[in-house]
Amino acid sequence: MMDRYSLLEKIGLYIAIAIFLTFVLLPFFEMFMTSLRPLDHLRSAPYKFWSDEFSFDAYSNMWVTVPKLGRYIFNGVFIAGAVTVLAMIFVVPAAYAFARFEFKGKAVTLSLFLAVNMFAGAVLLIPLYRVLRTLGLLNTYFAMIIPGAAFLVPMGIWLLKSYLEKIPKELEEAAYVDGASKMYTLRRVMLPLAAPGLVVVGVSVFIGAYAQQYLFAITFNQNSDYMPLPAGVFEFIGYQDVVWNEMMAASLVGVLPVMLIFLFMQRFLIAGLTAGAIKE
Repeated sequence: MMDRYSLLEKIGLYIAIAIFLTFVLLPFFEMFMTSLRPLDHLRSAPYKFWSDEFSFDAYSNMWVTVPKLGRYIFNGVFIAGAVTVLAMIFVVPAAYAFARFEFKGKAVTLSLFLAVNMFAGAVLLIPLYRVLRTLGLLNTYFAMIIPGAAFLVPMGIWLLKSYLEKIPKELEEAAYVDGASKMYTLRRVMLPLAAPGLVVVGVSVFIGAYAQQYLFAITFNQNSDYMPLPAGVFEFIGYQDVVWNEMMAASLVGVLPVMLIFLFMQRFLIAGLTAGAIKE
């Protein structure tokens, strides 16, 4: 098979990949190095990116500095998981309807879903606060779960709709001939075939929910029992000092749930992302 790329094109491609990975991984590397350095070294001027003294003490001391750190990590994962489940309950039937059925206002509705993602969450904080206060949901898990799911449902519908449209309609028609209802066809035919796409959408929603927790947490919640990690790490900031090494250690530990999900779901993510890339 003839090579599609020349030597210069390969070199340019590898250089571009290396630059991209540098910008992506360098902040995590600096976070890790900061978590290993003593606090007095981090306060020194000029700032040094390397130190001769390294220690993992921050990973044990952070639980003492912030006693509720474990609770914050649990809250972050729980809220992101609840947002994902709630969002997928609405995403699956909506995406199926938009992918398979024709009805009035379909294009307009899809455009409105896309327009929702154009608004930053900060724009709607005050109206959301008043609604949640009226419903008595402030300072609860629901104050972060419901808005989180509402912001991520449109993205999930667009992603899953594109995947469902690639599944041949003949499979559904065969089920209809056998007397299957639309809901039965969705559950028994479409969802098993769309499993890789469901994983991609679910992971995307989970990451989005995990990333947007900070804004909702500091606005709709003042109870530390429900505080997620993105807002909880601010307890490492004191009145006169910031415990940078322990804050970076806690932040790295907080990233682990997302990393583990990627590792366990990697096979399905690849299958979902590449579905339809090869034309038969």
